[in-house]
Amino acid sequence: MAKKLSKAKNIHLIKRLTGTYLRRYLGQLAIAFFFMLVAAAATAAFAKLLQPVLDKGLIAVQNDRASLNEVWSLGAYIFIAFFVSGLATYIHVTKMAKISQSVVADIQQDVFGHFTGMDLSFFHFYPSGQLVSRIINDVNVMRVAVTDSLTGIGKNLFTLIFLIGVMLWQDWKLALFSMIIFPPAIIFIGLIGRRLRKVSRSMQAENATLMETLIGIFQGIRQVQAYGMETEEQQRAKHVVTNVRDLNIKAVKVGNLSTPMNEVLVGFIVAIIIIYGAHQIADGQLTPGKLISFIAAFSLAYEPMKRLAKLNNSLQIGLGAADRVLAMMDTPPKIKNLSGAKKLSAKSCKVKFENVSFSYEDEEERALNDVSITLNPRQVTALVGPSGSGKTTILNLIPRFYDPDKGKILINGQELRKTRLEDLREHIALVSQDITIFDDTVMANIGYGRKGATETDIEQAAKNAAAYDFIMEMPEGFQTRLGENGVKLSGGQKQRIAIARAMLRDAPILLLDEATSALDNESEKLIQETLAKLQKGKTTLVIAHRLSTIRVADKIIVLDKGQVIEQGTHDKLMEKEGMYRRLYERGLEE
Repeated sequence: MAKKLSKAKNIHLIKRLTGTYLRRYLGQLAIAFFFMLVAAAATAAFAKLLQPVLDKGLIAVQNDRASLNEVWSLGAYIFIAFFVSGLATYIHVTKMAKISQSVVADIQQDVFGHFTGMDLSFFHFYPSGQLVSRIINDVNVMRVAVTDSLTGIGKNLFTLIFLIGVMLWQDWKLALFSMIIFPPAIIFIGLIGRRLRKVSRSMQAENATLMETLIGIFQGIRQVQAYGMETEEQQRAKHVVTNVRDLNIKAVKVGNLSTPMNEVLVGFIVAIIIIYGAHQIADGQLTPGKLISFIAAFSLAYEPMKRLAKLNNSLQIGLGAADRVLAMMDTPPKIKNLSGAKKLSAKSCKVKFENVSFSYEDEEERALNDVSITLNPRQVTALVGPSGSGKTTILNLIPRFYDPDKGKILINGQELRKTRLEDLREHIALVSQDITIFDDTVMANIGYGRKGATETDIEQAAKNAAAYDFIMEMPEGFQTRLGENGVKLSGGQKQRIAIARAMLRDAPILLLDEATSALDNESEKLIQETLAKLQKGKTTLVIAHRLSTIRVADKIIVLDKGQVIEQGTHDKLMEKEGMYRRLYERGLEE
């Protein structure tokens, strides 16, 4: 039963891969298969020509020198057969290489597109190394299943069929006898394929772990060196590298198990053919040329049979990788547009939370519990509270990085769940404490805030964010590449780039998550003045631990353990002598 299910799954995977990705290249595939057919026919023609070469040429020339003329003709035919085979092979190999690389690119684009559309919880579950491994390692292995195996199966199957035809033409009884090698070989190949499929899954998983490990070490190299953990990290990487090595060795061992068995079977068959052929020649039933032609056809047929066995192994490895990738492709995003989602177009936005509760996956305690708050247009609302009180969760729910478990969030009376996701996010500018700087130019990093922004717009945003001066001091100004995660920038410079990006976006809702936390006092003063201009006319939500940020807020909401404890202006909250006053007197920086 399990074997039937496995076979059915294989067929389903192959149909899905070929139907989705190879269908668009059917015209090019037809051309490639035509030249595979030509190359296979040329190989079979060579085996057939060996009979007249031996009988009418090499043996006949011993008795009649005039037969040399026929040898010239036969030599020319053999040359033509090799020339046609070589040319046809070159055409179909290059054609299939083009299809192969195109298919890989198509799959990688689809996988990447699917991943970027997933919600944040997906990225919390799968580390970046795992996802990169799916897109690069697994998809490249899938190429074998989709195209390389198809190419090899086509060429070798055609060659095998033509050569068997030559064998049947020369001596059909001997041909049928020699074919007893195929059934046991095919059974053995199937058994090996199933084992390789299991090894493949383990190989891809370990490759993903290796990539995840290395990315984590490189990203945290400052901490690794600062704490003197180089040796420990080398040992950790060595352990994973060793696992990958062992699995690759196992795959080679399993994949080549068929070789000794096939060699024994072929040796036995060839010995029988020679003995049988000698008796047939002695009885006048067979010529030396026919026997040599038959042996050549059998030997040439054995090669594509071996390659077909190895291609089955490659196919099984490829299907193992395909199974992993397609399983993730079949994972639907939790955050998506609902049927009938409405457009959102507003210059002023009122954001309202109505009895909102939310908890993260695998966490029993709620991050938010029955929260009801209102963020008014043209006002700055500040969220204050101890670490883990729910401030960042509120901020993350507004752009629908998550959806609440209970309750509603509305913009101008329109529920977020029923709003088109792309419209919602166009109305939001975000400056997070986890600043993302791409390995690109300063111009591209700031320009990320608005599609189609001009250089003038970007430069003006940089000036507004007090970033222009330090940018112009860089070697190539706005064309300077910032390195992975902005390695060339200080913490304050990163934040000013992020703020410039948000200023360029100029969205009606502004979300600031500790936007000035890494700035020195002088830079913070400049940014606060700029933020004051930026916040005019906008619905601004601020998470801040600095007193200077709190003072400018029109409304302060105090959170503790996912609940609203207090809310009001600074003066009113100070009069209450509650949690806000205690936090404020401690400087709020917790």
